[in-house]
Amino acid sequence: MASAIDATGNPIPTSAVLTASSKHISTRCLQENVSFLKCKKKDANPEKCLDKGQEVTRCVLGLLKDLHQKCTKEMDAYVGCMYYHTNEFDLCRKEQQAFEKACPLE
Repeated sequence: MASAIDATGNPIPTSAVLTASSKHISTRCLQENVSFLKCKKKDANPEKCLDKGQEVTRCVLGLLKDLHQKCTKEMDAYVGCMYYHTNEFDLCRKEQQAFEKACPLE
C-alpha cells in the first residue's frame, strides 16, 4: 500500500484516510462543516461558499496531520485495513479500536 503521507509529511486525504478519520472529523471540524452547510443552503452558487469550504479543508487537513503525528502506527494500520477491505468498517474493528484508544475523540 502507498504511504498515507506525501513527501512533505502531510497526510493524503484518500477515501480510506477520510473514512478512518470520520469520527474525529465530525467532532473536531463540526463548526466549519455546519458553517459551510448553512452557506450552501442559503446560496446555491458554489462561488459564494468557497471560503467556508476552504475552512473545512484546512480543518480536516490539520486534523489528519495531528492524528498522523500522535498515533502514526495505529492510524496507518487502520487506514491500511480500510484500504485493503474497501472501507468496510466491520472488517477493521480491531484496528479501529487501537486507533481510537491511541487517539481518543476530543
